[in-house]
Amino acid sequence: MVIVVVRSGGIAGLTKQWRTEPEPDRRPHWRNLVEKCPWDASPSASSGADRFQWRIEVLEGDSAVHRAQLTDGQVAGPWRALVDEVRQSAVPSRPR
Repeated sequence: MVIVVVRSGGIAGLTKQWRTEPEPDRRPHWRNLVEKCPWDASPSASSGADRFQWRIEVLEGDSAVHRAQLTDGQVAGPWRALVDEVRQSAVPSRPR
């Protein structure tokens, strides 16, 4: 399992990416965080000047099993919990 969070936009228009690949003994915790997110209910991200846009992906092997595009205001509740944990467990990098 690999979880990728990408934040883009904002005043400077910078993009940051965080990626985590949980150790096998931590995967149940991460699966719980992932399963709490409303993947099927997430609308497409809308644009707005100087607002952050978020892309969240959960990969198993080479395939994305979950993918969401969210505005900054939509990153709340279970989304916020997942994003915060990924950011805390990973070193930020710029997407290629």
